[in-house]
Amino acid sequence: MVFGRAVKSGGRRGTVYSTEAGRVCPKCGWPSKGCRCSTAMEQSIPDRIIARLRIEKAGRRGKTVTVVESLPRNRAFLKDLAGELKRACATGGKIIEDRIEIQGDHREKLRELLKAKGWTVKG
Repeated sequence: MVFGRAVKSGGRRGTVYSTEAGRVCPKCGWPSKGCRCSTAMEQSIPDRIIARLRIEKAGRRGKTVTVVESLPRNRAFLKDLAGELKRACATGGKIIEDRIEIQGDHREKLRELLKAKGWTVKG
């Protein structure tokens, strides 16, 4: 790996140039040959979905986030589901790979909503 180093303003050092990776995907930052965003996100949607619910506080300055995970990796499916869950809880959230994070502790509301869709909900 060849790196060119330079001192930036303020005395900070940073990578200026690298010859190892070649082309880099602008979405995920991985090398184009091993890009995770284009291929890994298009799984088919199974007939029976098992969703897992949990809450997290770590790394969020004490704020609680409800995580819905073990979902199929399908961009359109996750985008529609995240929008529906955020509207139902009247809060914000985001999609990360195969899980959806909803701001706040909404486990009971989400459990009922997902069971109404006919899904198995654990956690």
